[in-house]
Amino acid sequence: MTTINEIAPDLYRICVWVPEFNMQFNHFLIKDEEPMLYHTGMRSMFPVLREAVSKVLDPKELRWIGFSHFEVDECGALNEWLQIAPNAQAVCSEVGALVNMGDFALRPARGLTKADLLKTGKYQYRFIPTPHLPHGWDAGVLFEETNKVLLCSDLFHHDGNVQALTTSDILDQVRTTLATYQKSPLHSYMPYHNNTKRLLQELATLQPTTLATMHGSSFHGNCSQALLDLDLVMKEVLGGEELL
Repeated sequence: MTTINEIAPDLYRICVWVPEFNMQFNHFLIKDEEPMLYHTGMRSMFPVLREAVSKVLDPKELRWIGFSHFEVDECGALNEWLQIAPNAQAVCSEVGALVNMGDFALRPARGLTKADLLKTGKYQYRFIPTPHLPHGWDAGVLFEETNKVLLCSDLFHHDGNVQALTTSDILDQVRTTLATYQKSPLHSYMPYHNNTKRLLQELATLQPTTLATMHGSSFHGNCSQALLDLDLVMKEVLGGEELL
């Protein structure tokens, strides 16, 4: 089941609900002069996502294909998108461009550093590297500065077929999901390490008003406090593991 919701001006959440996993896979489409799709989805989801994107804009118009880190739901269908959008280019962290995209992508990716802004037209996105948060040394997030939307990947992951956008606290749901994963073969899904708190505090200083989450409801409200509280939840559930 696929749903499309505009969760902020010109920002569309395309959700694919997979009941077998009890999980939503969310992809974010930015409608601007240089349209961007953030999260490509898995290759098996490509036909469904292409149809959904086409309800908002012509997929051939895509200019940027963004993602946080190298993982199948983040960038598995990247080459399928690059094939149908001739002017599109992958955009990710500088580390991701160097160690993954050089071999994986059909065309060279644009690697972003902390000093870089990605401009899509009337919107611009600040890149924040977040190595090993949520996971992967190539991880990073994008912050849209006009509407203050944080494209936060797997942060705030919570399972279930939930609403597209909520103003209610999602931390209890996040805690439950992380605790469930800790008791399963997915117990190493998200590390808590010696840089987690610092990175979450850095994201909180951006003062986002909307969290665009990959799995679960997006959240509108006091996102800075939510990010600070997420540190406490992760430390509590994940056991304060050290990553040197």
